[in-house]
Amino acid sequence: MSYGYITKLNENVERQHVRYNNRYGIAIAADVYTVKDLDKTRKHPALIVGAPYGGVKEQGPCVYANELAQRGFVVLTFDQVYMGESGGEPRHVSSPDLSAESFSAAVDFLGVKLPYVDREKIGVIGICGSGGFAISAAQVDTRIKAIATTSMYNITDGRYMFGGDKAMIEGMKQQLSAQRWVDFENGAPEYNPSFPEEPYEYDKRPQVDPLTDEWNRFYAVARGHHPNASGGFTTTSMLSMMNFFALDYIQEISPRPILFIAGDRAHSLGFSQRAYDMATEPKELYIVEDAEHIDLYDRVDRIPFDKLERFFKDNLK
Repeated sequence: MSYGYITKLNENVERQHVRYNNRYGIAIAADVYTVKDLDKTRKHPALIVGAPYGGVKEQGPCVYANELAQRGFVVLTFDQVYMGESGGEPRHVSSPDLSAESFSAAVDFLGVKLPYVDREKIGVIGICGSGGFAISAAQVDTRIKAIATTSMYNITDGRYMFGGDKAMIEGMKQQLSAQRWVDFENGAPEYNPSFPEEPYEYDKRPQVDPLTDEWNRFYAVARGHHPNASGGFTTTSMLSMMNFFALDYIQEISPRPILFIAGDRAHSLGFSQRAYDMATEPKELYIVEDAEHIDLYDRVDRIPFDKLERFFKDNLK
């Protein structure tokens, strides 16, 4: 069953729901967006858009796909495995390896099942946490010809997120290791959703700390709320993130280009700057004025679609 999308589908765009398996045999639920008058006797460039960490295809990805399909791209959005309408049990488990694999599985589908997609012209866009996973996929999957990230988070860079505080990192390891015993005894992993089943009225949402308040301004209110995106993953999923670094081989993406897009007021700006410094040319860091992290999820007046269109049309040749 598909729930509502956070943006209205443009009258000139059509959306088709599809399903396919990744190389581990787990079913992935996805949507394919094209303009209604697309000439399917010709080959067209394609883009894959990944959702923020814990998000689903009906949120930010549908905003990007709705716009970029109008600009001549075939666009695929998907739910991560163990999330949304995709397969995998238990629910809400996260693995950086599987999250990167989802991008490559989308390339498989586009290149085999859609004859009107040009296999040599496939790019990816990773929003928030998908940015790190998109880069991880591109490091080894040379079929991905151009990469863009928006409001990038590298979820696997826990040491950066925790400010390199060794005591905090060790404490988290101890806590997560002990949680494994609890999960095994209970027969299921602990999962604590961050957002309510029903959205808050905007003026009645809880006020916590600045970062939680920002997440709530998108996920916990009508703006971005979705019943398939309750927030985060199982508690012990963080163990996998702490034992994996998504950007270890980012320099090997060259000579394929990477575009990092971030808001000037984004709390996550440091992730894009850090990844940009690690990457090899060709690369670009593009700063959006007057934009916080969540603005690049859905605000079409902030998301630089002209920039994204030029980047992919120039580099998917």
